[in-house]
Amino acid sequence: MVEDGPMNGNNRSDIAPGMRVRVVRKEDQRSGALTEGVVRDLLTKSPHHPHGIKVRLEGGIVGRVKEILGA
Repeated sequence: MVEDGPMNGNNRSDIAPGMRVRVVRKEDQRSGALTEGVVRDLLTKSPHHPHGIKVRLEGGIVGRVKEILGA
Protein backbone atom coordinates (compact mmCIF):
# COMPACT_ATOMS: atom_id res chain seq x y z
CA MET A 1 0.00 0.00 0.00
CA VAL A 2 1.38 3.41 -0.97
CA GLU A 3 0.52 6.24 1.40
CA ASP A 4 -0.02 9.62 -0.21
CA GLY A 5 0.51 12.88 1.67
CA PRO A 6 2.24 13.29 5.01
CA MET A 7 3.57 10.28 6.94
CA ASN A 8 1.96 9.34 10.24
CA GLY A 9 3.93 9.66 13.45
CA ASN A 10 3.67 6.13 14.88
CA ASN A 11 7.36 5.18 14.45
CA ARG A 12 10.00 6.87 16.57
CA SER A 13 12.65 6.29 13.88
CA ASP A 14 10.70 8.54 11.46
CA ILE A 15 10.88 11.57 13.79
CA ALA A 16 13.89 13.70 14.75
CA PRO A 17 14.42 17.06 16.45
CA GLY A 18 14.11 19.91 13.98
CA MET A 19 11.38 18.24 11.89
CA ARG A 20 8.11 20.06 11.16
CA VAL A 21 5.12 18.01 12.36
CA ARG A 22 1.46 18.30 13.28
CA VAL A 23 0.50 17.02 16.75
CA VAL A 24 -2.73 16.54 18.65
CA ARG A 25 -2.51 17.92 22.19
CA LYS A 26 -4.15 16.01 25.06
CA GLU A 27 -6.89 18.63 25.39
CA ASP A 28 -7.57 18.49 21.61
CA GLN A 29 -7.95 14.70 21.34
CA ARG A 30 -11.76 14.84 21.30
CA SER A 31 -11.92 17.51 18.58
CA GLY A 32 -8.90 16.18 16.68
CA ALA A 33 -7.50 19.71 16.26
CA LEU A 34 -3.88 19.63 15.10
CA THR A 35 -1.09 22.00 16.12
CA GLU A 36 1.85 22.50 13.77
CA GLY A 37 5.38 23.03 15.02
CA VAL A 38 9.01 21.96 15.09
CA VAL A 39 10.11 18.99 17.24
CA ARG A 40 12.39 19.87 20.15
CA ASP A 41 12.35 16.58 22.15
CA LEU A 42 11.03 13.05 21.66
CA LEU A 43 9.23 11.95 24.82
CA THR A 44 8.09 8.41 23.87
CA LYS A 45 10.87 5.89 24.52
CA SER A 46 9.37 2.89 22.68
CA PRO A 47 10.10 2.47 18.94
CA HIS A 48 6.38 2.43 18.03
CA HIS A 49 3.17 3.84 19.51
CA PRO A 50 -0.29 3.24 17.98
CA HIS A 51 -1.54 6.74 18.87
CA GLY A 52 1.60 8.56 17.74
CA ILE A 53 4.99 9.34 19.24
CA LYS A 54 4.77 11.96 21.99
CA VAL A 55 6.99 15.00 21.39
CA ARG A 56 7.66 18.46 22.82
CA LEU A 57 7.62 21.20 20.21
CA GLU A 58 9.73 24.34 20.23
CA GLY A 59 7.58 26.60 22.37
CA GLY A 60 6.80 23.85 24.89
CA ILE A 61 3.62 22.29 23.43
CA VAL A 62 3.41 18.53 24.09
CA GLY A 63 1.40 16.24 21.86
CA ARG A 64 1.33 13.05 19.81
CA VAL A 65 2.56 13.25 16.23
CA LYS A 66 -0.22 12.71 13.67
CA GLU A 67 1.54 13.99 10.54
CA ILE A 68 5.18 14.42 9.58
CA LEU A 69 5.58 17.37 7.24
CA GLY A 70 9.35 17.27 6.72
CA ALA A 71 12.66 18.72 7.82
